[in-house]
Amino acid sequence: MKELYVIDLIQDFLEHVEIEMGRSINTARNYELYLNRFYEICSEGLKGEMKPSDITEEMLRKYRLRLNRFETDNRHTRLTATTQAYHLIALRGFLKYLARRGINSLDPSLVDLPKTHRPQVTFLHYDEIQAMLDEIDLETETGLRDRAIIELLFSGGLRVSELCKLNRDDINLDKKEFVVRGKGSKDRPIFIDESAAERVRDYLTVRHDSLPALFLNNSRNSGLPDTSGDYRRLTPRSIQRIIEKYTRAAGITKHVTPHTLRHSFATDLLMNGADLRAVQSLLGHSNISTTQIYTHITDTHLKDVHKKFHTETN
Repeated sequence: MKELYVIDLIQDFLEHVEIEMGRSINTARNYELYLNRFYEICSEGLKGEMKPSDITEEMLRKYRLRLNRFETDNRHTRLTATTQAYHLIALRGFLKYLARRGINSLDPSLVDLPKTHRPQVTFLHYDEIQAMLDEIDLETETGLRDRAIIELLFSGGLRVSELCKLNRDDINLDKKEFVVRGKGSKDRPIFIDESAAERVRDYLTVRHDSLPALFLNNSRNSGLPDTSGDYRRLTPRSIQRIIEKYTRAAGITKHVTPHTLRHSFATDLLMNGADLRAVQSLLGHSNISTTQIYTHITDTHLKDVHKKFHTETN
């Protein structure tokens, strides 16, 4: 029987992640980075190529210690607890893959994830979003585009990657709803309000091209056309710059990204009484715990409950 080596099995697993599991190319690349780092760290001192049976609890312990001390650059930047957890998630997935193939290695249940702090959610109130919108010049095609982008992000709760992939034919402005394919190749419905639909309609009205992308880069340095017609499609980084531009113009001091508008979408729904499960579906979260990062933001409502129902001492 042919000897199996970890370096080869990692490549098999990465193909499995992309093809059988249907994960995105970016996810596969991240797994590749994390597992290659595991291999580089843990193969030191081994005689010959690493085998699956070489992965032991002691190797795992030393790997976690090295991750905790790992420096990513000459400025001695350490890996965050969240990034360390991503490394271990990739390793655990790899070990589960080996187990399903009947290959003897470390039990994946022994890979515990480090405790991580719940991320601080930054969001904008409606008046802050309106302040951004008020800074946009609607007399230009670029201004009409930027207004449509910001309203669509806030109204639909889209991820920036989902927004960038949208084509003109994807969005039904009359019904004010459409479907996007999000993380894990899962489809979910997007609903937008009349204002967002009208702004997209205004932008498309002034377009004089036949390109499929919903949002285009208006820069003259956008490169030569490619055969897909996507050479002028806006990128996530371009949309980040657009958001930053109007954030500064509106005098908003928070660090605002396109994802901040998705946070704002979720918190706006919850603060107006939406059910958490419904918000989970609208965001496309597979796990309710992911949506729960927003619940502490709506705790301001608890102040009213306390004031109304708690007995005050004399």
